[in-house]
Amino acid sequence: MPQRNSQGFTLIELMIVVVIIAVLAAIAMPLYSDYVLRSKIRTAQSDLMALASTVENFRQRTLGYPGSDAAAKKGWNAATKAGQFSYTYTATSAGYELKAVAGDALGKASGCTLKLDQGNGRTVSGNCAGVSDWP
Repeated sequence: MPQRNSQGFTLIELMIVVVIIAVLAAIAMPLYSDYVLRSKIRTAQSDLMALASTVENFRQRTLGYPGSDAAAKKGWNAATKAGQFSYTYTATSAGYELKAVAGDALGKASGCTLKLDQGNGRTVSGNCAGVSDWP
């Protein structure tokens, strides 16, 4: 009887491939989720800078900063999804302060606080996932 050559993979070979893929996925997923989280924080930073531009535009037209949060945000829309960050405008004696605070939708970054003032002073505090400075 002639012998046949079997072609294909053994069960052990397939199991080794599955284990390798599982290890790679276990390494890649946390890195990817941190990347996504940092990008959402960077988007909030950009939103604050856009809001600051809106406030400065108001000042150029009226020679004064807006008196309320609603007046400061008129004509401005956040790029972040609703629930990710809440934005506030506060008039101060020297000018204004803008603040973005991460909501519960951001998971481990909830409570991350970004601040921007009229002198372009930028601060980051809270659970901001390694974002220590602004561009």
